[in-house]
Amino acid sequence: MVRAVVYEYHRHLFTPSFMNVKRVIATEATLELIERLKATNGPLMFHQSGGCCDGSSPMCFQLGEFITGSSDVLMGEIGGCPFYMSSDQFSYWKHTQLIIDVSKGRGSSFSIEIPLGVRFLTRSRMFNDEELNELERKSDNLLN
Repeated sequence: MVRAVVYEYHRHLFTPSFMNVKRVIATEATLELIERLKATNGPLMFHQSGGCCDGSSPMCFQLGEFITGSSDVLMGEIGGCPFYMSSDQFSYWKHTQLIIDVSKGRGSSFSIEIPLGVRFLTRSRMFNDEELNELERKSDNLLN
Protein backbone atom coordinates (compact mmCIF):
# COMPACT_ATOMS: atom_id res chain seq x y z
CA MET A 1 0.00 0.00 0.00
CA VAL A 2 2.82 2.40 0.88
CA ARG A 3 4.47 1.77 -2.52
CA ALA A 4 1.20 2.62 -4.28
CA VAL A 5 0.99 5.93 -2.40
CA VAL A 6 4.63 6.76 -3.21
CA TYR A 7 4.02 5.92 -6.86
CA GLU A 8 0.95 8.19 -7.00
CA TYR A 9 3.01 11.01 -5.48
CA HIS A 10 5.81 10.53 -8.07
CA ARG A 11 3.29 10.24 -10.89
CA HIS A 12 1.76 13.57 -9.89
CA LEU A 13 5.18 15.24 -9.74
CA PHE A 14 6.78 13.82 -12.86
CA THR A 15 3.93 13.10 -15.28
CA PRO A 16 1.88 16.28 -15.48
CA SER A 17 -1.39 16.07 -17.36
CA PHE A 18 -0.36 18.96 -19.62
CA MET A 19 2.57 17.04 -21.07
CA ASN A 20 1.78 16.04 -24.65
CA VAL A 21 5.07 14.33 -25.49
CA LYS A 22 5.41 10.97 -23.77
CA ARG A 23 8.73 9.32 -23.05
CA VAL A 24 7.17 5.86 -23.15
CA ILE A 25 4.20 4.55 -25.14
CA ALA A 26 2.82 1.09 -25.89
CA THR A 27 1.41 -0.72 -28.91
CA GLU A 28 -2.18 -1.92 -28.91
CA ALA A 29 -0.97 -5.54 -28.51
CA THR A 30 1.02 -4.49 -25.45
CA LEU A 31 -1.95 -2.71 -23.90
CA GLU A 32 -4.10 -5.81 -24.43
CA LEU A 33 -1.49 -8.03 -22.77
CA ILE A 34 -1.16 -5.61 -19.85
CA GLU A 35 -4.93 -5.80 -19.26
CA ARG A 36 -4.77 -9.60 -19.35
CA LEU A 37 -1.88 -9.63 -16.88
CA LYS A 38 -3.59 -7.13 -14.56
CA ALA A 39 -6.72 -9.31 -14.50
CA THR A 40 -4.74 -12.24 -13.10
CA ASN A 41 -1.94 -10.48 -11.17
CA GLY A 42 -3.37 -7.17 -9.98
CA PRO A 43 -1.58 -3.81 -10.35
CA LEU A 44 1.66 -3.94 -12.34
CA MET A 45 4.82 -1.92 -12.87
CA PHE A 46 7.61 -1.92 -15.45
CA HIS A 47 11.34 -1.39 -15.20
CA GLN A 48 13.54 -1.14 -18.29
CA SER A 49 16.29 -3.70 -17.76
CA GLY A 50 19.81 -2.38 -18.08
CA GLY A 51 21.23 -5.43 -19.80
CA CYS A 52 21.03 -8.37 -17.42
CA CYS A 53 19.31 -11.59 -18.51
CA ASP A 54 17.36 -10.64 -21.63
CA GLY A 55 19.48 -7.75 -22.84
CA SER A 56 17.74 -4.44 -22.39
CA SER A 57 14.13 -5.56 -22.09
CA PRO A 58 11.19 -4.03 -20.27
CA MET A 59 10.50 -6.15 -17.21
CA CYS A 60 6.96 -6.40 -15.84
CA PHE A 61 6.32 -7.08 -12.15
CA GLN A 62 3.46 -6.89 -9.70
CA LEU A 63 3.40 -3.33 -8.37
CA GLY A 64 5.98 -3.04 -5.58
CA GLU A 65 7.65 -6.39 -6.31
CA PHE A 66 10.62 -4.61 -7.90
CA ILE A 67 12.03 -2.06 -5.49
CA THR A 68 12.75 1.31 -7.09
CA GLY A 69 14.89 3.96 -5.48
CA SER A 70 16.41 7.38 -5.92
CA SER A 71 18.48 6.11 -8.85
CA ASP A 72 15.34 5.27 -10.88
CA VAL A 73 13.45 7.64 -13.17
CA LEU A 74 9.68 7.41 -13.63
CA MET A 75 9.37 7.62 -17.41
CA GLY A 76 5.58 7.64 -17.49
CA GLU A 77 2.83 5.04 -17.65
CA ILE A 78 1.70 2.39 -20.08
CA GLY A 79 -1.68 0.79 -19.59
CA GLY A 80 -2.00 2.58 -16.26
CA CYS A 81 1.24 1.01 -14.98
CA PRO A 82 4.30 3.00 -13.92
CA PHE A 83 7.38 2.58 -16.14
CA TYR A 84 10.83 3.15 -14.61
CA MET A 85 14.42 3.20 -15.87
CA SER A 86 17.68 3.64 -13.98
CA SER A 87 18.98 7.20 -14.13
CA ASP A 88 22.31 6.01 -15.60
CA GLN A 89 20.51 4.30 -18.47
CA PHE A 90 18.14 7.27 -18.86
CA SER A 91 21.11 9.54 -19.58
CA TYR A 92 21.70 7.49 -22.75
CA TRP A 93 18.03 7.12 -23.74
CA LYS A 94 16.69 10.58 -22.87
CA HIS A 95 16.62 11.62 -26.53
CA THR A 96 14.39 8.71 -27.51
CA GLN A 97 10.79 7.70 -27.08
CA LEU A 98 10.42 4.12 -25.90
CA ILE A 99 7.75 2.11 -27.71
CA ILE A 100 6.89 -1.00 -25.73
CA ASP A 101 5.79 -3.89 -27.91
CA VAL A 102 5.16 -7.61 -27.42
CA SER A 103 6.36 -10.56 -29.47
CA LYS A 104 5.97 -14.31 -29.45
CA GLY A 105 8.80 -16.26 -27.93
CA ARG A 106 10.01 -16.91 -24.46
CA GLY A 107 12.41 -14.35 -23.12
CA SER A 108 14.98 -15.22 -20.49
CA SER A 109 13.99 -12.76 -17.82
CA PHE A 110 12.00 -12.65 -14.60
CA SER A 111 9.22 -10.66 -16.22
CA ILE A 112 5.67 -11.74 -15.40
CA GLU A 113 4.56 -12.41 -19.02
CA ILE A 114 7.25 -15.03 -19.80
CA PRO A 115 5.15 -18.13 -18.85
CA LEU A 116 2.60 -17.06 -21.51
CA GLY A 117 5.16 -17.63 -24.29
CA VAL A 118 5.45 -13.92 -25.12
CA ARG A 119 7.78 -11.16 -24.09
CA PHE A 120 7.81 -7.41 -23.96
CA LEU A 121 10.42 -5.64 -26.04
CA THR A 122 11.52 -2.06 -26.51
CA ARG A 123 11.56 -0.25 -29.80
CA SER A 124 12.55 3.39 -29.94
CA ARG A 125 12.62 6.49 -32.04
CA MET A 126 14.55 9.72 -31.65
CA PHE A 127 12.58 12.74 -30.48
CA ASN A 128 12.58 15.63 -32.93
CA ASP A 129 13.83 19.06 -31.83
CA GLU A 130 10.33 20.36 -31.07
CA GLU A 131 9.57 17.37 -28.83
CA LEU A 132 12.91 17.68 -27.04
CA ASN A 133 12.25 21.37 -26.40
CA GLU A 134 8.82 20.57 -24.95
CA LEU A 135 10.29 17.89 -22.69
CA GLU A 136 12.98 20.31 -21.53
CA ARG A 137 10.41 23.05 -20.81
CA LYS A 138 8.25 20.62 -18.83
CA SER A 139 11.27 19.47 -16.82
CA ASP A 140 12.20 23.08 -16.07
CA ASN A 141 8.63 23.81 -14.90
CA LEU A 142 8.76 20.84 -12.54
CA LEU A 143 12.02 22.03 -11.00
CA ASN A 144 10.91 25.65 -10.44
